[in-house]
Amino acid sequence: MFTLSDVPILLVSLFILLPLITIIHQAGHVFFVWLFGGKVTFVIGAGKKIFSFGSIEIRRIYFWHSFFQFEELKHDTTFSHLLVFIGGSLFNFISILIVNGLILMDILAPHIFFYNFVYFSIYYIFFALFPARYSEDHPSDMMAIYDLLKYGKRCDPLD
Repeated sequence: MFTLSDVPILLVSLFILLPLITIIHQAGHVFFVWLFGGKVTFVIGAGKKIFSFGSIEIRRIYFWHSFFQFEELKHDTTFSHLLVFIGGSLFNFISILIVNGLILMDILAPHIFFYNFVYFSIYYIFFALFPARYSEDHPSDMMAIYDLLKYGKRCDPLD
C-alpha cells in the first residue's frame, strides 16, 4: 500500500532516477552516433533552454523528456543505424547488469533506490522496444528499426 512514507522515494524516483535512466538511454544512442561519425544534438528536458555545452542542451523541466537528433553518419550502413536505434536499450540493459553485479559483489547494499533503478530501466527498455508510433515522425526505437529493415528508412527519429 502506498502511504505518505513512500513520498520521498517517489520524489527521488521522479526527479533523480528517471532523468538518470533517460540520460543513460540517450547516451547509448549518442555513443553509437559518435562511433559512426555522426553529429548529434542531445537535449535533456523540455521547455525553455537553461544552458548548453557542446552538443548537449539542458532545459528547464529536466525530468520530463529528452531526445537526440543526429546528422548524417560517416559510416552510413543499415547496421550502423540499427546500432544507433538499439543503443539506448543496450545501455539501459548494461546499467542493470552493472547495478545488479555491484549488489551481488556486496559493493552496493540492496536498497529501494537500486530496486527502482532496475525497475524503471526495464520499463524504459520495454517501451523503447515496443513497436509504436508516438506521432508521424516519432517512432519508438523498435519501430525505427522495423522501418529501417523493411523500408530502408534511415530516419532520425526524435527519441
